[in-house]
Amino acid sequence: MDNREIFNIAMMQSAIDINCQPMDFLKSENVIVRAEIRDKARKYYKEPVTCNMVSYGSNIVASVKDEYVELIKEYIGKFEFYHCFETPNMHWLNERFSDMGHKICFIAEYFLPDLNKLHAAHCEYDIKLLHHEDFEKLYIPQWSNALCEKRKELDVLGVGAYDGNKLIGLAACSADCELMWQIGIDVLPEYRKRGIASALTGNLAMEILKLGKVPFYCCAWSNLRSARTAIKSGFVPAWVEMTVKPASIVNEMNV
Repeated sequence: MDNREIFNIAMMQSAIDINCQPMDFLKSENVIVRAEIRDKARKYYKEPVTCNMVSYGSNIVASVKDEYVELIKEYIGKFEFYHCFETPNMHWLNERFSDMGHKICFIAEYFLPDLNKLHAAHCEYDIKLLHHEDFEKLYIPQWSNALCEKRKELDVLGVGAYDGNKLIGLAACSADCELMWQIGIDVLPEYRKRGIASALTGNLAMEILKLGKVPFYCCAWSNLRSARTAIKSGFVPAWVEMTVKPASIVNEMNV
């Protein structure tokens, strides 16, 4: 597997997720398709979704419910495509969707490994490979980025750092779809800024690749600590997404 194949697999999966064709992400013009979550979409893609906009850096591919096509067409035609994922332009869209009972819900940046940069970095602590059966007692708050209790059946592989018998850092991955596994990372506060997070992330990514799967990493744009971990581990920015959902769902998240 090389970088081109990794990138193509990611685009293929995004196409499944939002009901488009992989080559749509490489066009110079924006593309609008009917919103539909296919059977092999990533497990965390759940209805209802009003609109999902994805960019791999060339354009926007917008997956939209029929009744909102004209609004999205106006929006992505109004601004340069990369400005559609940021304020103040985003307020234009959110205000109009709010009048219809919907709101912007998620914005995230996704990273893929660069095989020319990915490496098993040194860590001053012992590192141990962990499997699904090792996670049972680890579904506690300090490991909530690495593991997801609501979807624990998807947590398949991990790398832990130990100070003696004490687990101090954990990178784990969920099998979110057939070919791509998502990495999450946690390090106990008193052990941070020692290179543990990037070492665990890089080591786990290499273990995932050995199994013929593509590791990927996601964080909020404002989470600079997480983004730095990704980059230091050998990941590079690959695509961005913005999702609109019914206002009732967004409001529940803010309670």
